[in-house]
Amino acid sequence: MENDREGSAGCAQAQPLNAVYGGLGVSDKVLAFAAPILEELAPRFAQIDETAEYCQLRVLRAMQNAHIGEAHLKGTTGYGYDDIGRDGLERVYAEYFGTEDALVRPQISCGTHALALALSGNLRPGDTLVSAAGKPYDTLEEVIGIRPSRGSLAEYGVRYRQVDLTDTDDFDFAGIEEVLKDPSVRLVTIQRSKGYQTRRTLSVAQIGEAIRFIKERRSDVLVMVDNCYGEFTERIEPSHMGADMVVGSLIKNPGGGLAPVGGYIAGTAECVENAAVRLSSPGLGKEVGPSLDLLPAFYQGFFLAPVVTSSALKGAIFAARCYETLGFDVLPDGKETRHDIIQAITFGNPEGVIAFCQGIQSASPVDSFVAAEPAPMPGYDSDVIMAAGAFVSGSSIELSADGPIKPPYSVYFQGGLTWPHAKFGILRSLQNLLDRGLIAL
Repeated sequence: MENDREGSAGCAQAQPLNAVYGGLGVSDKVLAFAAPILEELAPRFAQIDETAEYCQLRVLRAMQNAHIGEAHLKGTTGYGYDDIGRDGLERVYAEYFGTEDALVRPQISCGTHALALALSGNLRPGDTLVSAAGKPYDTLEEVIGIRPSRGSLAEYGVRYRQVDLTDTDDFDFAGIEEVLKDPSVRLVTIQRSKGYQTRRTLSVAQIGEAIRFIKERRSDVLVMVDNCYGEFTERIEPSHMGADMVVGSLIKNPGGGLAPVGGYIAGTAECVENAAVRLSSPGLGKEVGPSLDLLPAFYQGFFLAPVVTSSALKGAIFAARCYETLGFDVLPDGKETRHDIIQAITFGNPEGVIAFCQGIQSASPVDSFVAAEPAPMPGYDSDVIMAAGAFVSGSSIELSADGPIKPPYSVYFQGGLTWPHAKFGILRSLQNLLDRGLIAL
């Protein structure tokens, strides 16, 4: 029986690339708009590839130094006693991040959970927590008690103070110095990424300067960095600059798109053990917690993470250049040095945010036929639209976009396991806005 499917032996030649894009709903007009931007970005992408290579070699060295073998890929159940794979993975993370110890567990369900563990494990009633980078991410507001919530730090007698960034998105060192005069200050948290704010992401160098400033004045104060979205975007991490803890999620950069769940806390042995006790139980700490059958995904995801992150970075820069060319406010702009994978685009109206997210959803390998719509979300104070047709639910290292439906109506784009997919997602977003008359090319 004759077979006329593309790719079968003796059949039609492969289609030109533009024709394939056309079959996936991207018009020649959108492709023509994007072509000169892609050509312009080639040298920038080469620099990103070099950083990925550097980080990849550091991950490889950490795994080799930890003597990871086939036996480390076998999981445990129940209590998880003597789980050599789990312990080996935590040695790998500790070496990569340059810390004394690490807690890397599937029992940590998300970045917010990891941050809550790090904070609650290392703060006690009567202590004061300081945010040195202004308002924290929305879901941390209920963890801290800025918005009243059951089980918040505030309910356990932890006070909170905040030092906003300056108008130039730098640390307010005078404000930090003033708040450090309070002897009850125990921990300063710094959020590296912007969250749902229109501020610049903090570089490792900026964070390092703040850490030195804090430690010179109060060596007894702990510094925790919310490292979500920032891992592998630079050649060093905030932990190399003296942070007592760096905290993140495995369904973001470090999981490489393979980890189906999990979070990490890397830092001093005492800080990590304090968090482990909060995760499990007093007296149990790091000794319990089965890895189940997840270790191959955790190890391989971390191994792939530098290259996966580089794909997401390319997608973010491509998005910035496309949308700033169209006259939209973008942060960072298309030429700035990158310190995380998030790209903010301000549309100024809900229709633009919704159209963008629905374009991203239509480019997904999973649930591409679903129309993303705004809805209430736990931990947020407004409706949020989230586009993420991902293999792992909620994974933001995969192609995804989200934003609160409130002024200034900004969307936050991130992820892309491969550069071709990140590129396609941006092209589909442009096509969707074009079809709705929201942009003109």
